[in-house]
Amino acid sequence: MRTIKKIALFIDSFFENFAQVSLVAMILIVTIQVITRKMFNYVFFWSEEITMVLLIWFTFMGIAIGFREKLHLAIDSFTAKLPRKVNMGIDKLVSIGSLAFGIFMIKYGWDFTVLMNSSTLPATKLPNSAFYAVMPLAGFMISIYAMLEILGVNTRRHQGMEEGEH
Repeated sequence: MRTIKKIALFIDSFFENFAQVSLVAMILIVTIQVITRKMFNYVFFWSEEITMVLLIWFTFMGIAIGFREKLHLAIDSFTAKLPRKVNMGIDKLVSIGSLAFGIFMIKYGWDFTVLMNSSTLPATKLPNSAFYAVMPLAGFMISIYAMLEILGVNTRRHQGMEEGEH
C-alpha cells in the first residue's frame, strides 16, 4: 500500500510540476515574442501555436489540481447552517458529480482528440490533437481525485488557511 501511495504521489507531482513548467515556458515564449516583434520586427513562426498548446495544457491541469485541492467554487452561506451529517452527504454528492464530470471528460475528450488527430496546425505541423489530448488526462485525474474523496481520502496536498479560519 505504501508503494502505491509513493507511485501516486510521484505521478501527481509530475503533473503539478508539468503545469508549473508549462506556465513558465508560456511566459518566456510570450516575452521573447513581444521583444523580438517590437525590437527586431520579427516573430518566431511557432511561438503562437506553442503558447496556445501550453496555455490549454496548463489550464486543464490546473482544473484537475483545483479539484484535488478543493478550489472549485462553493457557496457555503447556505450549507454552513446545515448539520454536519447533511454537509457530509452534500460533499459526497459533489464528489459523485465530479466523478461523472471526470468520466465525461475522459470519454468525450478522447473521442475529440482522436477526431482532431487527422489535421495539423499550420506553423508547427503538430497534430490538432495536441490541443485536446489533455482533456482525457485531466478527466482521469479528476476521476481519481473524486474517487478518493468518495472513499474519504483527503486529496489536498497544499494545506493553507481556509476562509474563516484564524
